[in-house]
Amino acid sequence: MPRRTATMLASTLILIALFCAGLLIKVPYSEMSPGPTVNTLGEARGEPVLRIAGRKTYPTSGHLNMTTVRVTGADYRMNLGQAVWGWLAHDSVVVPHDTLYPDGKTEEQSTQENAEEFSQSQESAKVAALKELNIPVATQVVVSTVVKDSPAEGKLHAGDVIKAVDGTAVEEPGDVAELVTKHQPGEDVTFTIVPAKEAAAAEKAGRAPEGGRKITITTEKAPAAEKGGKDRAIVGIRAGTDHTFPFEIDIKLADVGGPSAGLMFSLGIIDKLTPGDLTGGKFVAGTGTIDDAGKVGPIGGITMKLVGARDAGARYFLTPDENCAAAAADIPDGLTLVRVKSLDDARKSLEHISAGKTDALPSCSTS
Repeated sequence: MPRRTATMLASTLILIALFCAGLLIKVPYSEMSPGPTVNTLGEARGEPVLRIAGRKTYPTSGHLNMTTVRVTGADYRMNLGQAVWGWLAHDSVVVPHDTLYPDGKTEEQSTQENAEEFSQSQESAKVAALKELNIPVATQVVVSTVVKDSPAEGKLHAGDVIKAVDGTAVEEPGDVAELVTKHQPGEDVTFTIVPAKEAAAAEKAGRAPEGGRKITITTEKAPAAEKGGKDRAIVGIRAGTDHTFPFEIDIKLADVGGPSAGLMFSLGIIDKLTPGDLTGGKFVAGTGTIDDAGKVGPIGGITMKLVGARDAGARYFLTPDENCAAAAADIPDGLTLVRVKSLDDARKSLEHISAGKTDALPSCSTS
């Protein structure tokens, strides 16, 4: 066999072997890619994303788009070829599988966690928006969860409003644990609560729940992993916050999870509740978590969200301060990044965009 033919045959066999290896060898990586963007001022699946009832609203124009990323499932395993292709492609990112599903988290667990975070982000978005507009919001401490087989099971229920512990009024979730742990394990603690159904009825009527009934629970010793070196009394609940809004704000958006749409929901609510167009008709997208006080927090998948926003037609992208460096390292053509630390920052930047004062916008840099 001529040497050239033998060389070509050997090369072909090596390429075939590499191709097969690329298909067969599984690697511990997952893929992120741009997901859909949704205009919080518009509709999704034929109904408004934001619906406000019981309060005067105003016409809006332009876009305030929330952005998303798509990720491969927890059970999906990339092969070597797919990983290499993902690393070379510009419209996707390959990341270690544990980054998306830490500690062996299943897809079902991840979906549930994302749904809970999404629900909480909606609540915080409403609170932050109304606070930004100086509209009062009543806040109460509630039972978030009741631990199975704990002293509180059957006595307290998720959604119960906690008015007091041992006669001392509670104002924040941390007050509950502080008051319970003043007891020794085995001692009784008395909760003053408004049952969940009564609290829900009060919220529907737009008022804070009143009254309360006393429930006595015998504490028990915290498990060794929780007690921090000494015996600590617990009743087996987790406390959180709930809010009573002065009018109805409903956020309708299916198949989305996680907390990263909070900022854009808040801005959409503000735009609908105030005269004039917050965007001036411009196409603005963005991302960022938000807390009740209006602080904007970082999110994951920033580079993919930038690509998704640009492809949807966005000209400006509201970027959480802590994501700015990563975002600035790879800005899609035609997209202007706007640094945001708070809801108030974002609102002021939108006013600059609406007025065409783009030189006044806080920018992102790689440093």
